[in-house]
Amino acid sequence: MASKALTTGSHSRNGHRFSVFDDSDEENGDFNQQQQKHNNHAFSLDGSVSSKDFEEQKPFSYNADKEKGKREKRSLMSNDIGEDDYLLEESRQPLWRKVPIASSLINPYRIVIVMRLVVLVFFFHFRITTPVHDAFALWIISVVCEIWLSLSWIVDQFPKWFPMTRETYLERLSLRFEREGEPNLLASVDVFVTTADPLKEPPIITANTVLSILSVDYPVDKVSCYVSDDSASMLLFDTLSQTSQFARIWIPFCKKYNIEPRAPESYFSHKVDYLKDKVHPSFVKDRRAMKREYEEFKVKINVLVAKSQKKPEEGWVVQDGTPWPGNNTDDHPGMIQVCLGSAGALDNEGKELPRLVYVSREKCSGYQHHNKAGAMNSLLRVSAVLSNAPFVLNLDCDQYINNSKALREAMCFLMDPLLGKKTAYVQFPRRFDGIDGNDRYANHNTVFFDINMKCLDGIQGPVYVGTGCVFNRQALYGYKPPSEKRRKTSFSCCCCCSGEEIDDGLEDYDEQEESTFMSVKVFEKKFGESPVFIASALMEDGGLPKGANTRILMKEAIHVISVGYEEKTEWGKEIGWLYGSVTEDILTGFNMHCRGWKSVYCMPIRAAFKGSAPINLSDRLHQVLKWALGSTQIFFSGYCPLWYGYSGKLKWLQRLAYTNAIVYPFSSIPLLVYCTIPAICLLTGKFILPTMTNLASIWLMALFISIILTCVLELRWSKVNIQDWWRNEQFWVIGGVSAHLFAVFQGLLKVAGLGTNFTVRTKSADDTAFGQLHLFKWTSLLIPPTSIVILNVVGIVAGISEAINSGYNSWGLLFGKVFFSFWVIVHLYPFLKGLQGRQNRTPIIVVLWATLLALIFSMIWVRIDVFLPNKIGPVLTQCGVEC
Repeated sequence: MASKALTTGSHSRNGHRFSVFDDSDEENGDFNQQQQKHNNHAFSLDGSVSSKDFEEQKPFSYNADKEKGKREKRSLMSNDIGEDDYLLEESRQPLWRKVPIASSLINPYRIVIVMRLVVLVFFFHFRITTPVHDAFALWIISVVCEIWLSLSWIVDQFPKWFPMTRETYLERLSLRFEREGEPNLLASVDVFVTTADPLKEPPIITANTVLSILSVDYPVDKVSCYVSDDSASMLLFDTLSQTSQFARIWIPFCKKYNIEPRAPESYFSHKVDYLKDKVHPSFVKDRRAMKREYEEFKVKINVLVAKSQKKPEEGWVVQDGTPWPGNNTDDHPGMIQVCLGSAGALDNEGKELPRLVYVSREKCSGYQHHNKAGAMNSLLRVSAVLSNAPFVLNLDCDQYINNSKALREAMCFLMDPLLGKKTAYVQFPRRFDGIDGNDRYANHNTVFFDINMKCLDGIQGPVYVGTGCVFNRQALYGYKPPSEKRRKTSFSCCCCCSGEEIDDGLEDYDEQEESTFMSVKVFEKKFGESPVFIASALMEDGGLPKGANTRILMKEAIHVISVGYEEKTEWGKEIGWLYGSVTEDILTGFNMHCRGWKSVYCMPIRAAFKGSAPINLSDRLHQVLKWALGSTQIFFSGYCPLWYGYSGKLKWLQRLAYTNAIVYPFSSIPLLVYCTIPAICLLTGKFILPTMTNLASIWLMALFISIILTCVLELRWSKVNIQDWWRNEQFWVIGGVSAHLFAVFQGLLKVAGLGTNFTVRTKSADDTAFGQLHLFKWTSLLIPPTSIVILNVVGIVAGISEAINSGYNSWGLLFGKVFFSFWVIVHLYPFLKGLQGRQNRTPIIVVLWATLLALIFSMIWVRIDVFLPNKIGPVLTQCGVEC
């Protein structure tokens, strides 16, 4: 049971009354005093750098950038440059550099794209000017589908014109902002972790994510971790209490031996060859001891999970006998608990620990809470009141930090004197654990993260993908980048003294900016009625007001997560994570780019973050359905890139990329039709192409060659292997004829006022490798692709039997029809493997569905000849005996 004092708000519709369970400040002490010390420093970009010893990298650590810096240093030192001069010069060097794709790789790729466009023009000229009269309906439908899919390819291809990568210099970052004998000037970072249901998101997974955050390679007084619990679960609350205790021994172990990764579950799953790696005996001893401690920690968490399965009739109670405020998950007051970072919170070696804060926003029936986006906005306000770091990292509860220097990687861009002030966010690629070696359902999404995102980085920046992203807090507040003349106002409030009143004026503004004066009422309409939050929102470099009182800050933090706080404000419209779509990530990033912000794509050698992915077919399709539905919701909203943001600074190629991200689900309709056309041609004996001339054959062959060359050259410059590319192509078809199709219809239903709900995807904590890969869950999403496969199989059988009866003259045309049917079936092969379930046993429902459809299509082919004209010939009648 929980042993810490919990700060809550008394539950009311207005959310303006407060109560505190425990009046003592021992646990919720002045944790913000250290925050004030380091946040009051401005970023320093020049000055002398003292001599510094460069330690050799420990054998258990991973830091390619450090090794690169050592080589550069040795090279300069060999040219008679002193160490002090080298350090001084090195500290003034750029923190990152662009690494463009070699012209020998990218130019042939661009040439082939242009050639493919030319070939497409001539191909469609041939298709449109040579109709197939005996199959006119099929010809019209096929041409429309081909034009739509070609336009879809163009929209996807054009933003790939300027791919690029970036390289960071972590050693220069340390030389510039972490000078020996001077205060550490690295910027503070608030880390957000969101959870919705601890039964579907196992607490041990969330605990590992939190531990990887707390042990990150970054100054401890500059890291604050906020965990949002949207289910108000006492299970997660107790889990964080246990995690905070285990962190006191885990963090010193990580930093002593510089281990990677720093999520214990992932770290201990890696086998270490002590003899081969020549590991020091003390490390072996400490590692074994730490593994025993972690196993005990897991047992404690499992006990909590077991207890949570049997909820008492009177509800949960905390250790002091007080009823748990979140017994009703849909109607409860806001709760905040500082688990770590309070006064006297030290690890086992007596060193300071990062802050860990539990947050559960107030909920009331009858209010719209906006799912994850609403939870993120609550964390944004709470963190602004309690720590107000200038930068924010958001992670899903199953997305742990795999590279302890990930925050430093982001700071190389965000603290850059030129790029940093114009950068809204730094997006890292998503990487995953626990995926089968063949990546059957394209969970790695390599083509998107290693090709598309690199290309967007050469325009205005990558799209925001919902996790693994470090934000500039000012961009989340709806401000424009500094290039726009924006007010630089110092807002003064007396929250440190009374917490209830605001100074009558705004101080320290330039005379040229008097016209931009905003009254307090305007601020309240924009940000809500919280003087403390408004004061923090106007502090461009973050930090807390001097002498801020902890009790008042906690009271204000409860206020900003009250259920009615966002009413009549711009939260979710222009501020924070935007509402209106289940994929709030695309919407939020798009709005920032429209304001003129840029974003950066950072791909360190060691993956920054890793998480879990749905590895069985049904869960994967539901995940894709959610993403596609979010895109259709944006399409039917006022934020559609086809008509929104033309008064801003969104570049045209960037707009084209966002358009592709929004309209791609609608390609499912022509794709579905095109996947059924080959089978219809086989069943009816018709074909969508007329008898081809030599010139038409050349254009058709040129089109196929240009498609192949485009793919080969794309793989060449991106270094994506062909298996990942092929899996992506296969799942594009699988998702297109199932999840994307359902998303379009559900989006239309939502426009008609019939909403749809989504449940949280279940994260697996199963230790068995690929334990859920063969798990079969029947869902209506499986019906369309199953029907397509059966239809094409029946079509092939019917076509071959018809060719056998008709003689050798019909085999040439049959080849073209069968080729297209095989194209469909080969793309749906992973889907067929998923239907087999465990031990290649196809579920009964699939067998029944396949049998039913096969009978229906066979009867249509044999008995119902609706596609063919009446045959001309003698009429045969039965004449009986009189013949």
